[in-house]
Amino acid sequence: GEGSPAVVIEVGFGDASSNWLPLVRQLARSTRVCIYDRAGYGRSEPGALPRSAGQVNSELAALLEAADIKPPYVMVGHSLGGLYSYVFADTYPELTAGLVLLDPPPLPFILGKRFVNLRKMADGMTSDLAAAASAARRSSDRAQKARADRLETMASEHEMMFSEGARRAESVKDLNGIPVIVIASGRTNPVFGDSAETFQKFWIEENKKLAARSDRGKFVFAEESSHNIYRDAPDVVLRSVLDVIREVRETK
Repeated sequence: GEGSPAVVIEVGFGDASSNWLPLVRQLARSTRVCIYDRAGYGRSEPGALPRSAGQVNSELAALLEAADIKPPYVMVGHSLGGLYSYVFADTYPELTAGLVLLDPPPLPFILGKRFVNLRKMADGMTSDLAAAASAARRSSDRAQKARADRLETMASEHEMMFSEGARRAESVKDLNGIPVIVIASGRTNPVFGDSAETFQKFWIEENKKLAARSDRGKFVFAEESSHNIYRDAPDVVLRSVLDVIREVRETK
């Protein structure tokens, strides 16, 4: 597409940019839209480890500059991509015009302050991913070996989310001055077992608090959506991004 501000999409944990293409095509009718596969995903080469929020965001800033995409940007981030986008806005305020965050992870949880039982589950997932990456790296099967970089990337991203990423997000004071929309999903995730319902309510409340950290913040509730809001409620995401674009253009 054409126009400004450009929209930059940061996908969620383990996701592929190709899954976003239907929404990208709709957004591209209104402005320029940029989407990419992070290092280690899709056709991108693996990047430097660990895959921290700081590393991911510095690579993205360099990529946008090299591609000559003029700032400032409306950052759209899903899940872990929302965490990255939130930290990006704080690290590069001169590059950020607005934010749309889709179900970003609740900060007290990734800091280890709430739902400690689920945090143990998350730590186990990190260990499982690291073990799978090591096994793939040692495998004599070419197809299995080809999975090693992606699995290693996922293991590192997951581990860093609960350490460096959480700390960087905690250090963000506010996002005053830019429009921010936080979209929360309403459907519980059965993977969280007996804690699923209370954890979902907690996640929603934390997303409301995140939206309130900007004096131009807005909370949107996608009640019938799962965590994959861009798939289940694309119209909600489209309206939210267009609202932020319009607000940015009106304040130029």
